[in-house]
Amino acid sequence: QDEAEMTAFEDLHSRCAALGTRLFTVTRLDEDRALFARVFTSHPVDYPVSGTKPMERDGWYDTTIAGKRTFVANTPSEFAKYFFDHALIVSLGLGSCINVPVVDGGRVLGTVNILAEAEHFTPERLAGYEALVARASQALAAALR
Repeated sequence: QDEAEMTAFEDLHSRCAALGTRLFTVTRLDEDRALFARVFTSHPVDYPVSGTKPMERDGWYDTTIAGKRTFVANTPSEFAKYFFDHALIVSLGLGSCINVPVVDGGRVLGTVNILAEAEHFTPERLAGYEALVARASQALAAALR
């Protein structure tokens, strides 16, 4: 990764952390291989950048990739059916997440993944996070291309 990519990710991470983010990752989508690859992480031990996960065509996919909308889960039961690593997430004291798609030219390039304690993503906080990602969208798209 080059310095511009890391700066874009680090800058967004610090802005999200100020709103209460406890775990922050960015994944790149490779639709041809049906795979997500982690390209940035706030928790390199638990979620290293070498990590990948298969793209499943499920409700999460329908919302985030096909629908190009933010997936919101405010309790573990809302995300457990989509995330194979839900037990690890809960063990870290996290109970809510959002996955914000990074869209460029109508195509989802990846997602910004923000986790916090249960019930964190109130409508006001969600709007704040989405605004931060929107402001960073050009830099994120450039880094994920």
